Amino acid sequence: MRLRLREFRPRTGPHEHRVVQPRQPLRHTSLRGPAPVGTLTGDHDGLNRLAGLFSFAAHSPHTIVHVPLRDGVPPDEGQGPLVDLVLAHGSLGLRASRWPELRRRLRQGGSPLTVRTDEARTARDAAAWRARWRYHDRRDELRHTTHANTFFLFGGRDAFAETAMSLAYTAGWGPWQKRVAEGHSALLSGLWGLRQPPGGGHPVEVLVCFKAYPPYAHFRRP
Repeated sequence: MRLRLREFRPRTGPHEHRVVQPRQPLRHTSLRGPAPVGTLTGDHDGLNRLAGLFSFAAHSPHTIVHVPLRDGVPPDEGQGPLVDLVLAHGSLGLRASRWPELRRRLRQGGSPLTVRTDEARTARDAAAWRARWRYHDRRDELRHTTHANTFFLFGGRDAFAETAMSLAYTAGWGPWQKRVAEGHSALLSGLWGLRQPPGGGHPVEVLVCFKAYPPYAHFRRP
């Protein structure tokens, strides 16, 4: 997949950071953070591009991927506040508390950037994640937190690749579900591998749903 991005190089003190955003907003995709259950809802284009962004993040350990999902069309269903999304490798050492300072430095246009993702490599990495998960190997859990109207996912190559495949599945099969042409959403997958808090209780989840956008008379399956 070819992704059209904007690249920023903000500095905080002596450190330079590389941050990328989609050049065009994902207008019909929204995220409600988990409390303890959140929802990621989008149309074919939004979920497909988001899958590409996860694939790019999987193989870009020195890059912060920022997806400003609050800029889109507000969804007409669901509960809880809308949040943006940030993806970063755990090895990068990004702290959610430092994000507002970085975000303020992303308002000066940025540089156009076009990248291509490798779907075959993403599929192999996702398969490796699933194989380890099957044997209860939890090294590739996705750490997460919500801060400053942003949901942060901190992970590694294989965990991000698995999420990319989950989103691509929803983007591809969502338009074929019953009643989506009438405006109903369809739950197809989730963000798997989220780290769970100690002590039990209801698991933290983010459900991934497909939803076409109105007018539904114009809906066409891709």
